[in-house]
Amino acid sequence: MTADRTPSPVIPRAPGARLALEALAARRITTVALVAQALDAAQASKRELRAFAAIDREGALAAAAQSDARYAQGRPRPLEGLPIGIKDLIDTHGIETSYGSAAWLGHVPTADADVVRALVERGAIPIGKTATHEFAWGVTTASASFGDTLNPWDRTRIPGGSSGGAAAAIACGAVAAGLGTDTGGSVRIPAALCGVVGFKPTFGALPTRGIFPLAPTLDHPGILGARVDDVALLASAFGIDTSHRAASAPLRLGVVREVAPVPLGADVADAFDAAVARLGQAFACTPLDAPELLDGVFEAFAHIVLTEGGVEHFRRYDAERIAAHYGRETIERLERARTLTLGDYARAQQTRRDFTARLHRAMSVLDYLVLPTCPCTAPRVGQASIDIGLWSGTVREALMTYTAPFNVAGFPALSIPLPARDARLPIGLQIVAKPGHDGALLHIAQQIERLLHAGASTTYPPTTRSTP
Repeated sequence: MTADRTPSPVIPRAPGARLALEALAARRITTVALVAQALDAAQASKRELRAFAAIDREGALAAAAQSDARYAQGRPRPLEGLPIGIKDLIDTHGIETSYGSAAWLGHVPTADADVVRALVERGAIPIGKTATHEFAWGVTTASASFGDTLNPWDRTRIPGGSSGGAAAAIACGAVAAGLGTDTGGSVRIPAALCGVVGFKPTFGALPTRGIFPLAPTLDHPGILGARVDDVALLASAFGIDTSHRAASAPLRLGVVREVAPVPLGADVADAFDAAVARLGQAFACTPLDAPELLDGVFEAFAHIVLTEGGVEHFRRYDAERIAAHYGRETIERLERARTLTLGDYARAQQTRRDFTARLHRAMSVLDYLVLPTCPCTAPRVGQASIDIGLWSGTVREALMTYTAPFNVAGFPALSIPLPARDARLPIGLQIVAKPGHDGALLHIAQQIERLLHAGASTTYPPTTRSTP
């Protein structure tokens, strides 16, 4: 396998979500034509990158014909005819949903998950299911059963996970936006590694009914898009309003440069420092003492997700079914879950309460936090460990240390790509807001996106792509 440092040139590029809706409203393109292009691109991305697990050509084209009829009758809905991808962890009526596991092959839900229903009722058209790590329990979107999903920027590297299929599909241009889930960074990590936008709202802001649970007190449905505006359009279906009055004083940003024990790789450090210097021209930036704020949080997260993940699977299936049908990685995690005690879980929850209180205190004098989304660029496919400076550890710990704390506390967080740097791999900037400030987070993210990319020669993902 050879590196390819630009997303696939043979996948036709989806227009931005707003541009697509404007073109449909002006009837410069029919919904059937737009959806047919998205289906062809999805098929190409499935073949080349394994970005999609299932594609619903018949159902999507039927829905597109209905959308064209609505436009002809002058009664389009807000997202009428917009093609989207749905993570394979999320139920979709009539579309195979395997939760990334061979144990659920052939499973076709009879109802949409609530998050899907909200988008479909507003006219969006799911064209298929984007690939996920088995039961979303991993950060690589690797699969012994279905094949590994690949990063469009370099196919020797992972897209991140567990919403890696959605990020890869958006980065290569198959769709402009889609739904994912985020339990410890599973929307933001692949967004950062693939150079797209990933948004995890406040815990509980989006419903989880119809989504296979990983760890119920950490699970967040999320949205991915090529740009913040693509994410904001889908977020509007859930009542998240991005209109925000200008502040009378400069907004206060707390800057977390590193999260111990995982340091920043040199390329991430350079990109992050340059971004903070640029942000300092428009906002009041204050460095924060990260060790004091984040001490012990990742370990607590790991105990919570193991305990709750174990409960979710052991209550459903016996050991024989798990051994016969689950992948080796998931089985190993469930075996580790058996070793945890109620005391371990109780201590993790106490750490969670203490951290959440510290984060609220820190945010009481700040408007937002900014920090790297991940301390490194995309690791290679099959890579088990990673070295950053003098630190060595698992890919899982490296990629999740900077994102998982905000699942533990339930704060909204978003990753945007930093400007492209000489065709190097993407790097993400994470922005964190106070609970309930989801619309304001999207608003400030749009401002920061414009500020950081002003004058940049290229941005992630590229806006040009040749077609077959």
